[in-house]
Amino acid sequence: MTITSQAPALTRAPAPTACEELVVVIPAHNEQDAIGGTLRSLEEQTVTPGRVVVVADGCEDGTARIAREHGAQVVVTEDNRHRKAGALNQALARLTEQGRTYVLVLDADTRIAPEFIEAALATLERDPGLGAVSGLFVGERPRSVLERFQANEYARYRTQILTTGRVAVVTGTASVFRFEALLDVAAARGTRLPGTLGDVYDRSAITEDSELTLALRALGWRLASRPECECVTELMPTWGDLHRQRVRWYKGMLDNLRSYGLSRTTARYVGQQLMIALGIVTITMLAVLTAASVTAGTFALQPFWLCVGAVFLVNRVVTVWPAGRGGRLLALALVPEIVYDLALQVAFVRAAVRALTRRDVTWNHVAPART
Repeated sequence: MTITSQAPALTRAPAPTACEELVVVIPAHNEQDAIGGTLRSLEEQTVTPGRVVVVADGCEDGTARIAREHGAQVVVTEDNRHRKAGALNQALARLTEQGRTYVLVLDADTRIAPEFIEAALATLERDPGLGAVSGLFVGERPRSVLERFQANEYARYRTQILTTGRVAVVTGTASVFRFEALLDVAAARGTRLPGTLGDVYDRSAITEDSELTLALRALGWRLASRPECECVTELMPTWGDLHRQRVRWYKGMLDNLRSYGLSRTTARYVGQQLMIALGIVTITMLAVLTAASVTAGTFALQPFWLCVGAVFLVNRVVTVWPAGRGGRLLALALVPEIVYDLALQVAFVRAAVRALTRRDVTWNHVAPART
């Protein structure tokens, strides 16, 4: 990894270093309200990238202008009909002859922690078998109860990864890839992997990040994450936006698993989907039996189940501890989060139906509300 010092700073803070072997690729579609914050977070890194490329995909606003003002190179997509995956493929295809070693793929509405790049590169340098270092996404400052639900959900996911050390999906929000691993994927498309030869991202996948995760694992690349690799992402402001987002996420994973079939690589993910389905059946039966016992006048609280419930409640609170006081209080209330979980299960059922009937879902673009 070639790192060169930048000009000395005028303050006492040490000057950041630059990794010339790292290029940042930011796919963007009408992101003028958010991309400035994203680019500023790159400027504040302890290790800055050698180049930043903003991929303007059908932009009709000031996205490209703002990107150039921040010193980023702007690449305009040509006849892209494959959404984010197509935009990324066009940009990555231009890097194949430029000797890059690492690529940070970053969403245009995401801000990363100052140590993100430094920690990710150090992790990749230590282990040549790692194909990617995934970001740990957290929600923006919640402005409503719905957004607090999502922030708690993301906090639990972060806790799970840091506790188990297992990365389920290399998030498309912000992740650093070894370029060699991406080239490996592109060369295997159409033979060992689904897709078209030469594409890094499967152009038919509606959740390109989970599909790329399966592709990397299928080729033997390992994945990791670090607590310093934190990224702040948008939260869905309405129930409708949330439902559409999750239907797309769930259906995307189901579609990807169907494309790959059952194997050692996919067994874990198939098991996760089955557990979600089992959870839906279990909660439905519990609700029906509880309602029946209340109606029949036989409902009674049992000490054993009260203890089980107490353990469950403690776990819910502890796993969202980093989310702050508001997140802990919401977890302590329990019932509201159960309602939220039920809403997600409804989205999963709809996604499963659409996956079985092979019906597509719409892409849900939400304009950021922050100033």
